[in-house]
Amino acid sequence: MTRAARRRAWRWGHGAEALCIGALMLRGYRIMARRIRYPVGEIDIVAKRGGTLAIIEVKARRDIGEAAEAVSGRQRRRIARAAEWLLAERPDLAALTVRFDVMMVVPWRLPQHLRSAWRQEFR
Repeated sequence: MTRAARRRAWRWGHGAEALCIGALMLRGYRIMARRIRYPVGEIDIVAKRGGTLAIIEVKARRDIGEAAEAVSGRQRRRIARAAEWLLAERPDLAALTVRFDVMMVVPWRLPQHLRSAWRQEFR
């Protein structure tokens, strides 16, 4: 992948995150954090609504099928480990029910929100 292609992908990914944040806010979510990086993984968006904390992975692809399949098992484990670090760092969030979601963004459509995309047991 060329440098220019990487830059376009990066911009598209960050634009997709911004679009997802707007959609979440319209649905009553409070954005707690975005683009969190830990040595064990990263989280795109952390949002809260009621007693639920949503750990959200954003996938921007050319079609919805590609986006839905883009979160691998390895990536899910890395996101879950990052969530453990987040909850250890922010004990005020630890009392909430944690849910792992995926938001899929494709051109010319509103983001699709897949709630409880996978389940993860914390140690």
